[in-house]
Amino acid sequence: MELVKHHHEHLTVKRQCELLSVNRSSTYRKPKVTGPDEETIGIMHKIDAIHTAHPTFGYRKITDILCKDAIINRKRVRRLMKAMDIITIYPKPNLSKRYHAQYVKPYLLRNLKIVRPNQVWGVDITYVKMEKGFMYLFIIIDWYSRLIVDYELSSTLEKGFVMTCLKRAFSRCKPKIMNSDQGSHFTNPDYIKLLEDNEIKVSMDGKGQALDNVRTERFFRSIKYDDIYINDYHTPRELRKGINEYMVMYNTYRPHDSLGGEVPVNVYYGKSSTEVA
Repeated sequence: MELVKHHHEHLTVKRQCELLSVNRSSTYRKPKVTGPDEETIGIMHKIDAIHTAHPTFGYRKITDILCKDAIINRKRVRRLMKAMDIITIYPKPNLSKRYHAQYVKPYLLRNLKIVRPNQVWGVDITYVKMEKGFMYLFIIIDWYSRLIVDYELSSTLEKGFVMTCLKRAFSRCKPKIMNSDQGSHFTNPDYIKLLEDNEIKVSMDGKGQALDNVRTERFFRSIKYDDIYINDYHTPRELRKGINEYMVMYNTYRPHDSLGGEVPVNVYYGKSSTEVA
């Protein structure tokens, strides 16, 4: 029960504390915010693994799979997926209510031939597990070269880390078109204004469409299977170090079949392996 009211009509906070014989500073303390417990984090890790392997599975199918090991209800799975910012990919339009529908933009890439770097960038966020916790990874990928232009890790889904990463990337170069899903980080006025102020066209996937942001989805699967799932990072510091190393390897060393065996950095800067060698 709240004994001291900070906006009392007649009594100041100081006077209320005197009358109650309590320390004034204690009235400004905020309750300690605690994160998910170990059991919940374990469930979130399993949800992430299932979604990464089967991005078309909704919360019902994921619940059915989880129930093979332990009883869990669909409401909890759906709530956790929402907290993890997981959006199920559907093979046909999903008619569910959109978040901030007034900021949803049309998909501009259908039948567009992508022929050069910085013509189209894609952005997205994914849940990244640690041994006893998790973080969120935001990436910017150049669609032509598959280069990871920039990225940022955050312990929360507050939109600040997305905006920080975008502004840093725009200070070096800008795309003609930026494509994203219809998640809350992208269907909001701050994101739209930032892109429009930088004269970047805003494109968004059709709701739940499987192929609209396929390059980003493929990258997330690659980093999780090649690095995150096998290394089991313990701390945010270890995770940052590991992801930094993976990004360098992905951009400069890992050949891509879609690039004719080239690496993203060479395609992005218009070089060939023989020139670099």
